[in-house]
Amino acid sequence: MKKELHIFFTCLMFYTRIPCPKNITHHPDYLNKATRYFPFIGWIVGSISFLSYSLFAQFLSTETAVILAIIASILTTGAFHEDGFADVCDGFGGGWTKEKILMIMKDSAIGAYGAIGLVLLFLLKFKLLSESIVLFQVYDSMAVFKILLLFISAHSLSRLVAISIVFTHQYSRDDASSKSKPIAKQYTWKEVLGSFFFGLIPLILFSYFDLKILYAIIPVFIARYFLARYFQKWIDGYTGDCLGATQQVCEVVFYLSILFLWKFI
Repeated sequence: MKKELHIFFTCLMFYTRIPCPKNITHHPDYLNKATRYFPFIGWIVGSISFLSYSLFAQFLSTETAVILAIIASILTTGAFHEDGFADVCDGFGGGWTKEKILMIMKDSAIGAYGAIGLVLLFLLKFKLLSESIVLFQVYDSMAVFKILLLFISAHSLSRLVAISIVFTHQYSRDDASSKSKPIAKQYTWKEVLGSFFFGLIPLILFSYFDLKILYAIIPVFIARYFLARYFQKWIDGYTGDCLGATQQVCEVVFYLSILFLWKFI
């Protein structure tokens, strides 16, 4: 149990800005095992985002509360995945060879592709979340529970599909200096099982209200397939930035899928 707690706190420290015990470090062995808890981080981030929304929605408009909820999630993770998304936009937008793409992604400066990508990403998140929440509030007396599970499911499922790329593809960079390199070294059935357990439980609970919600898995994994295929084509695998970009894109795809299912099916 003590070891599992250490692994969990390693995961929490690596993927969020939440304070952890002082004895927790980025030990490569623990960081590799921490992938099993990555979707569980989505439970935490999604819950914080929901609590922020619920608090501000008491005295502000739904749209403003959603913006503040998104800000809360960014502050919780330190824009960890958003940064990866921006790097991927810059790298694949400006590079035409594997070496050039990887070099651009490693640059800490943000370019035009990254800036434009982030603006469009946040606009989509804001619009889709706002529409979904209003739809739940108008048509359902259990809206508060559905909104909670909407936040948590989006963050946990998107993290599941992102980390699943580690299980099916090779790490692209040869240098050992990357902070994501230890995650790519090896994994066991515990990492796979843990990831799918924590990644799918919130969605299964969400589907209690309506089984059609489970269909949201399909477009999310389709998006994951094409992203992984695209990364494989251009850089022969993935990087930590690719995983961050996958999480962000699949989170938006999930919101879009839920809204579509609720409106048209």
